[in-house]
Amino acid sequence: QVQLVESGGGLVQPGGSLRLSCAASGFTLDYCTIAWFRQAPGKEREGVSCISTSDGSTYYADSVKGRFTISRDNAKNTVYLEMNNLKPEDTAVYYCAKGPPFVTTATWSIPRVYDYWGQGSQVTVSS
Repeated sequence: QVQLVESGGGLVQPGGSLRLSCAASGFTLDYCTIAWFRQAPGKEREGVSCISTSDGSTYYADSVKGRFTISRDNAKNTVYLEMNNLKPEDTAVYYCAKGPPFVTTATWSIPRVYDYWGQGSQVTVSS
């Protein structure tokens, strides 16, 4: 069955870096979108970044542009989120999710667009 497993979270100081991994099983990264969302305590889940394996399109939230990079490794069936220059406001549980083959600028960050979710990985940015 479809499964997404996140890893790579942890505690990092402000200005530091982390790389999150989203290992997919039960399907191949050939014709879908994989997105990263995050949710901080008391806040709504928000879209961080998305990649369409169908056409290679990528999307980023304004708050992470220039700091985060999404990529995929088809051989490992894994999507990555490289996070640099981390800030305390990046602290959250990060989730990856599988969605339809194509999304748009208007739809990529809407949680209900995605039908499968991982269990989440905690990222804490603190000194």
